[in-house]
Amino acid sequence: MKKKVVSVVSAIVGLIIVACLALSLYTVAENEYACTIRFSKIIRTTDSAGLHLKVPFLDSVKVFPKAVMLYNIKPSEVLTADKQNMTVDSYVLWKVEDPLLFYQTLGSLTVAEQRLDALTYNALKNIMGTVAQRDIINEEDIGGRTAIYEKIATNVSNLALNYGINVVDIKIKRFDLPEANEQAVYSRMISERNQMAEKYSADGEYEASIIRNNVDKQVNIIVSNARAQAAALVAEGEQEYMRRLAEAYNSPDKQAFYEFTLALDALRASLDGTDKTVILGADSPIAQALMN
Repeated sequence: MKKKVVSVVSAIVGLIIVACLALSLYTVAENEYACTIRFSKIIRTTDSAGLHLKVPFLDSVKVFPKAVMLYNIKPSEVLTADKQNMTVDSYVLWKVEDPLLFYQTLGSLTVAEQRLDALTYNALKNIMGTVAQRDIINEEDIGGRTAIYEKIATNVSNLALNYGINVVDIKIKRFDLPEANEQAVYSRMISERNQMAEKYSADGEYEASIIRNNVDKQVNIIVSNARAQAAALVAEGEQEYMRRLAEAYNSPDKQAFYEFTLALDALRASLDGTDKTVILGADSPIAQALMN
């Protein structure tokens, strides 16, 4: 009987020892911090992966991720420098940098996200309050919006360090206009684009008229020069023709022969066809030639 009691007690003690050993061990993953908490106070933090020891029943372990986390901030309205409402939709990339400070000031990821939400909204409200709406809704000045984003990220990052948080980046997904102002702004943008289109069309028509006038002027000059050159060439040809005739028929006999051949040509042209009658004088060289 005594041996049975000793065996039972030994088994119970063994189970207690095994339970204590199991409760005194915990594991830390590669991508997380582990904080050992005793009486609501952190006595140790570690980011070394593997097995670690703690005091059973007294210590608890709080784990925080090392990885960069994404927090989508709900769209909120802010007021610009020219008193115009705009809806901002943004997100924050953040991670736990100092787990001890993070636990002491915030304690959980949910509270951290709430604090980031408040910090980002305050930064947006303060910085957007110094910028006019036309500087934000501007297709040409992209660098201006980038400077606004960087200023917001820097502001939130500096404040988040007080909570052991490293803000990696803050991005604005979109700037929206409130529904009450949206249609008015769209109408203004359409009107401005129409005015620009009309100006471009007018400038194009003006340039086209100048080009057409220059082309017409050049065409007239070219045609006039061509006609003048053609007339000069014709005159030179006729002059050369007359000179050669004069050279060919430079004696009375040659001149008489030339006149005779011209008369024959005229006679041939007159006798072209049927039933033709030609009346020639007796002293006509052609009549003499025909009679002889």
